[in-house]
Amino acid sequence: MIDTIVFDIGNVLIGWDPRHLYRKVFASEAEMERFLAEICTNDWHLAHDRGVSFEENGAKLKALHPSHSEHIDFWHSRYAEMIPGRVPGTAELLHALADNGLTIHGLTNMPVPVFDYLRVTYPELQRFETTVVSGAEGVLKPDPRIYDILVARAGFVPESAYFIDDSKANITAAAALGFQTHHFTDAVTLAEDLAVRGLIV
Repeated sequence: MIDTIVFDIGNVLIGWDPRHLYRKVFASEAEMERFLAEICTNDWHLAHDRGVSFEENGAKLKALHPSHSEHIDFWHSRYAEMIPGRVPGTAELLHALADNGLTIHGLTNMPVPVFDYLRVTYPELQRFETTVVSGAEGVLKPDPRIYDILVARAGFVPESAYFIDDSKANITAAAALGFQTHHFTDAVTLAEDLAVRGLIV
C-alpha cells in the first residue's frame, strides 16, 4: 500500500534548461549548442549539484576558456533565466496527493541556493515534509546512498513509497531499492497512473 510520494523537482515540478538563458546570449542555435557541449557541459554542472560552489567551479572553467568568462558567469548571475516556470499540471497533482492524506517528500539533484530560491518562488515545494537536496549531501541520484538518506531521515519503508522522476537511471536505482516508481514524461500520464493506483480520483 502506497502512503508516501517522493517527487523529483527539476523537469517534474519546475522546468530547467540552460538553453532558456543561452538562446538570449548567442547569435545562433549552433553556437549555443557548441558552448553547452564543449564548455558549460552537463558534467561540469554536476559539480554544483554535488555542492561545489559556482565561484570555485566557475573559476576553473574560466581559466580554461577565458574568452567565454562572461558567458560562464551568466550560469550563476542569470541562473533564474534557465527556469521557465512550472511543468504544466504537476503542482496540481502534488496538491491533490497531499490533500488526500499522502505524505509528500522531495529528492532532488540541485545546488542548495537554487532549491532555496525555488522553495520561496514555488510554494508547492513547501508541502514537502522532508526534502533531500544533493548539494547539501554531496551525493547525487542515482547513487543509492541519497535514497537511503531520504528513507532514514523521513522514516518510511521504500516499498510503501511511490517515486516520480524524469531520469530513467534514477527510476531504475529507486526500483532496485524497493520503491514503486513512475518515469515522468508529462502530468497527464502521471495522473493516469496515480488514478489507476487509487491515489487520486
